Amino acid sequence: MSTPATPRRHWLPPSMAARLYLIIFAGLMLAQGLSFALLYAERMQSATAVMFNTLEQDVGTSVAVLDHLPADQRPRWLNRLERDNYFYILGAGEPGHSLTTARSRGAVDMIAREVGPAYHVYGNTIGMSPERYQVHFTLHDGTPLTLEITPHMKPVASWLPFVFVLQVILVLLCTWFAVRLATRPLATLADAADAMKPTADGPRMSQDGPTEVARAAQAFNTMQDRIAQHLKERLHILASISHDLQTPITRMRLHVEALDESIEQRKLLDDLRELEHLVREGLAYARSAHGGSEKPVRINLGSFLESLAFDYQDVGQPVSLSGPVDGTPTVRAQALRRVLGNLVDNAIKYGGSAEIGVQHDPQGALCITVSDRGPGIPDEELERVLQPFYRLEASRNRDTGGSGLGLAIAAQLTSAIGGRLQLARRDGGGVTASVFLP
Repeated sequence: MSTPATPRRHWLPPSMAARLYLIIFAGLMLAQGLSFALLYAERMQSATAVMFNTLEQDVGTSVAVLDHLPADQRPRWLNRLERDNYFYILGAGEPGHSLTTARSRGAVDMIAREVGPAYHVYGNTIGMSPERYQVHFTLHDGTPLTLEITPHMKPVASWLPFVFVLQVILVLLCTWFAVRLATRPLATLADAADAMKPTADGPRMSQDGPTEVARAAQAFNTMQDRIAQHLKERLHILASISHDLQTPITRMRLHVEALDESIEQRKLLDDLRELEHLVREGLAYARSAHGGSEKPVRINLGSFLESLAFDYQDVGQPVSLSGPVDGTPTVRAQALRRVLGNLVDNAIKYGGSAEIGVQHDPQGALCITVSDRGPGIPDEELERVLQPFYRLEASRNRDTGGSGLGLAIAAQLTSAIGGRLQLARRDGGGVTASVFLP
C-alpha cells in the first residue's frame, strides 16, 4: 500500500528567496514586537511603582496645605497641587461603588495612614475603562475634599513612531540583503547549468565568496569538465569509427561495381549506399557538437533564406519561402544552413514539401520555422525524436524509418550555436520545426 503524498503548503511562496525573506522578516518583527511589549510593560511597572512610592507623602502634604488655607484661597491652589495621575476637587465628588482592585485599596490605605483618622478617609470606584477611583476627605472645618486618581502612563514621545518605522525599514533592508546574499549563488548555479554545452567552453562559475559557495562552484566546474570530457570521448569514438569505415566501404563498393550486373550486385550496392549514408550522418552528428566554434557574421536574412529555398527548387524540390523576411541578424551562417537543411530534408522526406517562415517573439529573439503537411508526430514523441538513433518507424529501412540522426544533428547543432530547436504539431496536419536564435 503506497503512502499518500504529503500535500503541498500552498500558502508558502513558490521561490526560496521569498520563503527566506518571509521567515527572516517575520522572525525579526516578532522579536521586535516582543521587545517593545516587554519594555512597555517594564515602563508601566516602573511608573506605577514611582507613583505609589511618593503618593501618600505628596497627598498628605497637599491635604495639610489645603486644610490650613482659608476657604476662599483653596480653589487657586488646586492647579498647583495637580499631578499627572491625580487631581483635587473641592466637593463630595461623584457617587460610585466599593473599590474593586487591590491597587486602589492599597493606595487608599496608605493615604489614610499618612493623613490620619481625623480626615475620615474612604474611597470608591468611579469607572474601570480606564480605572478611576476617588479618595474622600473631610477637612477640619467640615469642607469635603475629593482626590480623583486615574493611574496611567505618560504618553509616548512624538518621535517614537518615527524611530519604529526606521527600525522596520532597517529590518527590511537587512533581510533583503541577507536573502540576496544567500540565494544569488543558487541562481548563478542554475544559469551555469542551463548554459552547459557538450564542449568545455561553457560558462565557468566563480570560486570567490564564502567557503561553501566556493566549494560548490569548484565541484560544479569539475563536474562540467568531466561531462564535457565524457561527451568528447563518445563523439571522438563515433567520429573515428565513422571516418575509418569510409575507406573499407569505398573499397567494397569498387569491388562490387567491378562485378557483373545482377540483382545481387544491385542489392549489395544499395546496402553499401545505405551504409555510406549512415557513416556520413554519424560524422555529421559528431561534428555538430562543435558548431559553436564558427565565427558569427551579420547576414541579410531574406537573401540567406531565399538562397536556401532556391537551391532546393533548382533540383526540383518543393520548398517555398512564406511571408516577408527582413532583418540582418548576427548568426553562425554555415551551422544555421546545416540545421535548416536537415529540417527541410526531413520535411520533404515525410511531408512531400517544406515551407520556410520567420517570426519574431516579443523579446526580440529570431525564430525560423520549417513546416510540412506530412502525417505528423504524436505529442508524446515530439521530444523523443530529437534523440540520436530514435525513430518513429521501427524498421531498419532507411526509406521508411531513416537512420534516426537527422533531427538529432539539427538539435545538437542548434544547441551548440546557442539556440533551441522545438517541434510542434501543425494545425491542419503536419509538423512545424522552430529554430529559436538569440
